[in-house]
Order: sequence, then structure tokens, then C-alpha cells
Amino acid sequence: MKNTLRFSFLIVLLSIFSGFYVRDFKKNEILGEKIIGSGVLFLVIILIPIFLYYRWKGKDIRDYTLTDENFNKMKEITQKKKNY
Repeated sequence: MKNTLRFSFLIVLLSIFSGFYVRDFKKNEILGEKIIGSGVLFLVIILIPIFLYYRWKGKDIRDYTLTDENFNKMKEITQKKKNY
């Protein structure tokens, strides 16, 4: 999965850069804009959700949210640091 994400990200970057190349140096603005847009669309709609799923798989969201329990833990830690 990690290598697939890296390969897909490389393809997206190459498509965006090739779109800028086509738009600026080949003077074909419409085709260049379509290539850039398709690269960004693939990145936002397909690649980012797959990446987020891959990174959050098996983790508990409560560890990363500010609940009363976590807030009290943070308060205790800051009080301990002040006492030293």
C-alpha cells in the first residue's frame, strides 16, 4: 500500500508539472489546464482519502481529540512541569 501511494503521488506530480509545461512552453493552454485539473482532481478525490485511510487504520480517534479525560491529563502534565 505504501509503494502504491508513493507511485500514485509521483504520477500526480508528473501530470501537474507536465500540464504546466504544455501550457507554458507548448502554448496549448486548454490542454495544459485539463492536464493540471485532472491531476489535482485525482489527488483530491482519490489519493488523499486513500492516504488518510491508510494512516488512520487501526488507530483510536479518541486519542487525538480533546476530551475531558485528555484535558485533565494535559493539565496534570503542565502542573508537574511547573513544579520542577
